[in-house]
Amino acid sequence: MRTLWIKVITTVVALTLSAAIGLAAEPAPKAAGGAKALAKTGPAKPADAKAPAAKQEPVDINSASDAELKAIPGLGDAYIAKIVVNRPYANKAQLVSRKVLPESVYEKIKDRIIAKQIKKEDKKADPKAAAKPEPKKK
Repeated sequence: MRTLWIKVITTVVALTLSAAIGLAAEPAPKAAGGAKALAKTGPAKPADAKAPAAKQEPVDINSASDAELKAIPGLGDAYIAKIVVNRPYANKAQLVSRKVLPESVYEKIKDRIIAKQIKKEDKKADPKAAAKPEPKKK
């Protein structure tokens, strides 16, 4: 009697799992021509998938906010904090030479960043530059 119950329970569990898997599976795309048409054309891709990546401007690591840096895939909070603390950068390769980022992370993000330089006119308007007293002349 005990083995009968074990078999019944096992059968019910197996049927339940197979039904759940069958319902959870994605229905196959219906294309004119069946599987051959799908194999030739490949899976459907959204038209907007390429547009944002192509039009995205590089982020300036010298002036970007935490939110702007967080938008770059591969940069977490720790790397963002290190980038901000070690500013300014003469070029983006200094992220590796100053050991702010490992080479593997830099290789992933180097096409999405830029290190713009502050112009001399901007330095005069910079509050940090204005706060420094000029040396006294005798």
